[in-house]
Amino acid sequence: MIQIGNAPCSWGVEFPDDARNPPWRQVLRECAEAGYQGIELGPVGYMPENPQVLAEALQDHGLTLIGGVVYRPFHDPDKWMDVVDGAERTCKALASLGAKHLVLIDAISPRRAPTAGRAAEAEQMDGAEWTAFRNRIVTIARMAAEVYGLDVSIHAHAGGFIDFEPELERLLDEIDPGLLKICLDTGHHAYAGYDPIAFMKRHMDRISYIHFKDIDPRVKADVIAKRTGFYEACGQGIFCNLGKGDVNFQAVRRLLVERGYRGWCTVEQDCDPTLDISPIADAKANRDYLTSIGFD
Repeated sequence: MIQIGNAPCSWGVEFPDDARNPPWRQVLRECAEAGYQGIELGPVGYMPENPQVLAEALQDHGLTLIGGVVYRPFHDPDKWMDVVDGAERTCKALASLGAKHLVLIDAISPRRAPTAGRAAEAEQMDGAEWTAFRNRIVTIARMAAEVYGLDVSIHAHAGGFIDFEPELERLLDEIDPGLLKICLDTGHHAYAGYDPIAFMKRHMDRISYIHFKDIDPRVKADVIAKRTGFYEACGQGIFCNLGKGDVNFQAVRRLLVERGYRGWCTVEQDCDPTLDISPIADAKANRDYLTSIGFD
């Protein structure tokens, strides 16, 4: 059974202490009202870290906690303790509520942000830097899997050091597939200039979790041409409503059904909360679209 969830980033929640964030209870309520069965944790510290408080709120809205993301600078050895802190707190929160998925994302780097979407121009790590970077990912994945019993996946992200297919596949080749799976984000994969469906066909046996995101081809062409930063691109609407952009979600659904995928697909429509937008309207439109193409 394929289940459909959403995430706080669809309400503009990217960092826990952002004054622009909507109240967490509002996000839970609106997620349920829009027709979703589950929700991600969001950046750790946004929702209560008291498991009883969060469990009761989730139950009040009939939502399952799906998983959480560690979006931290794995590429920066000087920020290692920040990575560990975020990972440990996220793992504790997920495990305490029976959530399954821990997603690892290398945060946007100033060295890579200017070349998001342009693989040929992107700076690469040297051998020693890559090895240390990979080992930091392995350390967190092993902790999450062995200590907390979570399913760990890597998520390619625009502006980080795991952005383009060659570096994603290099990482996958170097880490035991039993330890590290893939969280396939359809929008980020398209942002990077690749076909998410072709990638899924090659790696479906390692994909344990999926983020549904669409990308506006006109905005993408403009931000790449102008070397626009990732967050500015979000403000320009690069991630549009599902079905309005480049990603063929009907083909995605066919592939998932053919390959017998059983699990969560979580909508993530990153947005700028300062704009004149309605996250709940977008959440409802995305859910209605997915229903219309066969996602119950």
